[in-house]
Parts: sequence; C-alpha cells; structure tokens
Amino acid sequence: MQKNIRNFAIVAHIDHGKSTLADRFLQMCGAVDERTFRNQMLDSMDLEREHGITIRSHPVTLSYQDYTLNLIDTPGHCDFSYEVEKSLAATDGVILLVDATQGVQAQTITNLNLAQRLNLLIIPAINKIDLPNAQVETARRELMEILPVFENEIYLVSAKTGQGVPELLAGVVEKIPPPEGDSKKNLSSLVFDARHNPYLGVDLYLMVREGRVKKGDRVILMGGDISSEVMEAGIFKPQMEPAPFLEAGMVGFVTLNIKDFSREFIGDTLTHQNQPAEKPLPGYRKLKQFVFCGFYPADGESFPVLKDSLARLHLSDPSFSYTEERSAALGVGFRAGFLGMLHMEIVQERL
Repeated sequence: MQKNIRNFAIVAHIDHGKSTLADRFLQMCGAVDERTFRNQMLDSMDLEREHGITIRSHPVTLSYQDYTLNLIDTPGHCDFSYEVEKSLAATDGVILLVDATQGVQAQTITNLNLAQRLNLLIIPAINKIDLPNAQVETARRELMEILPVFENEIYLVSAKTGQGVPELLAGVVEKIPPPEGDSKKNLSSLVFDARHNPYLGVDLYLMVREGRVKKGDRVILMGGDISSEVMEAGIFKPQMEPAPFLEAGMVGFVTLNIKDFSREFIGDTLTHQNQPAEKPLPGYRKLKQFVFCGFYPADGESFPVLKDSLARLHLSDPSFSYTEERSAALGVGFRAGFLGMLHMEIVQERL
C-alpha cells in the first residue's frame, strides 16, 4: 500500500559515514545475509572500493515491519553533487548526516540546500558518536544553527557499532511522508538514472509518480519521443530483481530495447504510448563544467571504440560533456568537460 512506502536518501559530506549507515539499514531489514554481506555493500563499482568513496548513487528497496523503504545512498564529494541532485528528486525526505568529529562541513550545507529547494523533509543525525574525539555537543549546536530543529530532534548514532540506528530508522518511518500519486491515473514517471544493458539495451531507474507500468507495456520517453516495449520491470534488492509491476510511489527500473545512446535519458518522463501523461515532469538543471581535457585514441582505428565508450558513459553520467575536435598533431578526438579534477580522473579510469 502506498501509505506504507517511504522514499528517502542519506546525504552528507564525504567520509561522514553514509555508506556504513546504509550497511546497518540493510542488515537490520534483512536485505542481505551475513554470508554475502561486505562493508560498503551498495558501493558496487571497483573504483568506489579502490578510492574508498561513493561515486554513484545506489537505490535499494528494504522491508521494515509493514513498510517498504526505498533508500538511496549518495556520494559525498562535491564533484559528484549531480548524483545527489538527481537522486533527491526520487525521494520525499533525507537523513542529513554529520560526523561528530568534524561537524558541519561545506558539502553538508550544499546537500541541505538541495533538499530544501525540493521541499524534502530533513532528519538531522550525528554519526560516529562512539569515537573518543567525538564532539557531539559542538556538532549538535552547528546543526541547530543551519536547521530549525530542537536538540531532542537530532538523532545520535554510530553507524559502525549500530548504536542509535534502530531509533533513526523508526524516525524515518514516523517522520517522512508517504509518496503522493494515484496508481489509477495515466503513467508518469521520472527517469533519475540510466545504465547500459549489454544484452537488452538500457536500464532506466524510475520514480513512479502516477499510474502503473509492467513488462510488455508500450512506453514512450516524452523528451525525445522515443518509444519501446518494456522488456523487464523490477526493484533493487539491492541487485535488480523482476517485479510484477511498478506503481505510484515505487522506485524501481525498467529495461527498454533502445540501442541509441546519443541522447540523454536522465530527467526525462516515461509514460504509456497509448495513454500518455498530460505533461512531462520537471527535469534537472544543466550543470556547468569547470575542468576540461582532450581524449584522443592511440590510433585512428580506435576512434569508433572511444566514441561508443563515451556515449555509454554519458548515458549514466550526463554531468560531463564531450564534443568532437581535431588536432593537427593528434588527429580526431574529443574535448570533454567535468565538474572537477576528481570527476575527470574517475571518468578517465572508467573509460
């Protein structure tokens, strides 16, 4: 039932414990068994484990008592703020996490502003209270300066030991409102992420606002007027698992047989082809790139491979831009723009 759904994200400055807190939530809700569990469970990319940071947002559907919780773990580094922004559009509230040893930091403020701009309910929490150098009272005062909350409304947790985590999860259920929307209306769903599917085409991550979608439905993307049949529909457990349908209030994915990656899917509205939504949902703002570099293949024959790789990468990360350019010395290649130096480094490694 829709009233028993809670859609929320964890946001914080880098290294304040978002992924560890997500691990505790997964364990509390029985989403993973102890045999398959590993730290930073939702950090599925090898690069994330290598660098020790979250690079991509990761959704997961949890069962807690009689409730369905759709959690999104988000990056903390400022170069990946676009990942946070697109994830928050699929939620109704956030846990704003602050490290007790560091207090409120720059990205704490940035994420708070993003959540406030989307009118999301904000649950403040102080993490790492088990550390000897924790300054809980200082962190609490700093939170009270940036948020209109009372002292007893700030949750004190240790994601590492699990202290205070059950109370925080109960607070999510109690305070974050259920999603709005009517499953009987025409389908209207926001695409908040996309992945290349090597077998079927493209996996689109959806927040369903109105209506219902299932395997076999004929759907259309309103921004590019592209139609396709739904090859699969499902939820994240945390791996992709098929589901009979997705309806209003649910977060999940659909797989479409689309092979053209030259356009952006993220921020588009998915609806039924024969009964479309009246108007598309608000998308995402265009970001400004600050760091630029050139990508050139080692030889001319590798250019199509580089072009295809960039298109697939841009499918899931439209925050970087690339345009074709020619150099007298290096030949044909691409000029690419990024949100920061770390963003550029990660894209280069992913290529």
